[in-house]
Amino acid sequence: MHPMLNTAVKAARRAGKVIMRYASQLDRLTVENKGRNDFVSQVDREAEAEIIDVLKRAYPDHAILAEETGRQGKSEFLWIIDPPLFEYDDNAKR
Repeated sequence: MHPMLNTAVKAARRAGKVIMRYASQLDRLTVENKGRNDFVSQVDREAEAEIIDVLKRAYPDHAILAEETGRQGKSEFLWIIDPPLFEYDDNAKR
């Protein structure tokens, strides 16, 4: 497998571990409304941070464009992180 693909898989697995850690704690999640039908939770932020950590360790000179944290760096290589990492809607709290 290509080294970049290996890194992407590693990042996805690390984010998955974060998401699974919260799967049984939905009632304790902190969720913010960013806009109409647009929510972000602490799970989203932590999972995104894990992905960014993996990518930056493997490719410190690559740029990243992430949904929650925006653009970081400038490079001919751009990693785009645009989940939904963790699906949440208003019905989950009811």
